[in-house]
Amino acid sequence: MGMIGGVIGMLFGGGRNIVRETAEVFRENAEAGAQRAVAAHAQAVSQFAAEFDRPGPGAFDRFVDGLNRLPRPALALGTLALFVAAMVDPVWFASRMQGIALVPEPLWWLLGVIVSFYFGARHQIKSQAFRRELAAVAARAPEVADRMRELGTLRRSGGDERDGEPEPVDAVAAEPEPETGGNGAVIAKGREGAATDPDANRPLDDWKALRTRA
Repeated sequence: MGMIGGVIGMLFGGGRNIVRETAEVFRENAEAGAQRAVAAHAQAVSQFAAEFDRPGPGAFDRFVDGLNRLPRPALALGTLALFVAAMVDPVWFASRMQGIALVPEPLWWLLGVIVSFYFGARHQIKSQAFRRELAAVAARAPEVADRMRELGTLRRSGGDERDGEPEPVDAVAAEPEPETGGNGAVIAKGREGAATDPDANRPLDDWKALRTRA
């Protein structure tokens, strides 16, 4: 019994467990692994919390954020205020517009850049392209009107020509029959000579032949 007790005390006594320690060499202790996983998860969560933990904005940050929110409503409400001023006091509005007319073009471009920064450049580009298309169409309107007038003139002139065009004459029907008897031989002879001479005048030659025979 003493030997058995000594062996058991050597294996499990003295605050140590040789069997457990030997088994943990080949297989992880499930309880200790779970504890380590919980500790690692807690450390990861605390690290993420530290990264995303931002201190509250100071007075200067709040002031700048408020300034950044002002331009867009100021531009929109200011434009509406101009319409109201034009209806309430036209003289005052006209005098201010005369001053705006003196603003140079580069300054207008700079204002356009600022406005596009706040309201989006895409809307401005689309609106400018639409205005250019409208201007191009309006510029082509006189040319289109001239072409329509020309087409109307051609249509009317074509109808008049068709109405006044003489009917074709049959060449066989228009050819006079050869004259016979009396002076027919003389006239036929004169026509034969005129046919050989391109510069001959057939009626004149017939008349001369008749006078000579008379």
